[in-house]
Amino acid sequence: MAEAMELQWVSLEPSPVIEAYKKDVDRTLIRENLKLTPDERIKKMISVLRFVEEVRRTSTSGK
Repeated sequence: MAEAMELQWVSLEPSPVIEAYKKDVDRTLIRENLKLTPDERIKKMISVLRFVEEVRRTSTSGK
């Protein structure tokens, strides 16, 4: 019964804040990422992290 009471307060109207941010978000990247399996997403994330670590390592060693 408490759940039914809570559902009455859920608004299905779009939030103006979210709508304002949506125009600045490239949703094609989100769609492409969602086409990947969870395993593929993790591998992609690890690859990006390794790249970032390499860039940081080489930028600090050059100083």
